[in-house]
Amino acid sequence: MRFALLACVLLLVPSAWSADAEPAAESSPSRVPLWPEGAGPQFDKAADGAGPWITVHHPDAPSGTAMVICPGGGYRGLVTEQEGHGIARWLNRHGITGVVLEYRLPRGRAAVPLADAQRAIRTVRATAEEWDVRPNRIGIIGFSAGGHLASTAATQFDDGDPAATDPIARVSSRPDFAVLVYPVISMGELAHTGSRTRLLGEDAPQELRQRYSSELRVTAATPPMFLTHAIDDKVVVIEHSRRMQAALERHGVPSRLLELASGGHGLNGYQGPMWDAWQTEVLKWIKQTVR
Repeated sequence: MRFALLACVLLLVPSAWSADAEPAAESSPSRVPLWPEGAGPQFDKAADGAGPWITVHHPDAPSGTAMVICPGGGYRGLVTEQEGHGIARWLNRHGITGVVLEYRLPRGRAAVPLADAQRAIRTVRATAEEWDVRPNRIGIIGFSAGGHLASTAATQFDDGDPAATDPIARVSSRPDFAVLVYPVISMGELAHTGSRTRLLGEDAPQELRQRYSSELRVTAATPPMFLTHAIDDKVVVIEHSRRMQAALERHGVPSRLLELASGGHGLNGYQGPMWDAWQTEVLKWIKQTVR
């Protein structure tokens, strides 16, 4: 495991990062459409309804850090409470702005969830001053298939289009760090077949499977990453996280893989010692890594 400081001099507010910090109240969350009405790549009114949303949970004592939250659900649905708003409220207690992403389900349109995740990161960065966020302290966190989406956003990003008329499109979609919780990573032989089929379609060609296998997309530009996974997870096996960690190490990307002794997929229903363990450890890791 390697750690390195990000190239910035901003300091975290120490009290906001204590694992034992007193809970802080949150302001009322605001729900914001991610794209202008009817916009967004491959928008399908019948499939997407009003389109994707973000819900922004603002802490009362912001640390300047924000995280886009990608709930899981196998690319079939979204677990928006336990892996979305519940996570945002936990982050708020530690001074972190939580941005719950209700991304569009792919239905074989592989680029659609990624476009929404990239747009969410750009939106937070473009609105950073208004939301008391520092534009170089914007992370992404994802669970299960949402972990796959977060890993894809962390390995496939761009600097934005400076000539765009839309100010949100001008800024970078690169997250400054990523947290992956029992994530789907590979779309190869290890794949969670339901997630792969819903994302890529039936009998997806090898080129498409490789494009969305995040362990194959890591470079030296990939942001620092924290992964956690139970060794007894039978739904998404821990080898997903181990392969991602190995790829990060090969490219010198600061990272940590926390292997949990038990809990399975969902870590005993989002409660208990294994759930508490990753939350405690990731707060420490962010404090050490994000400066």
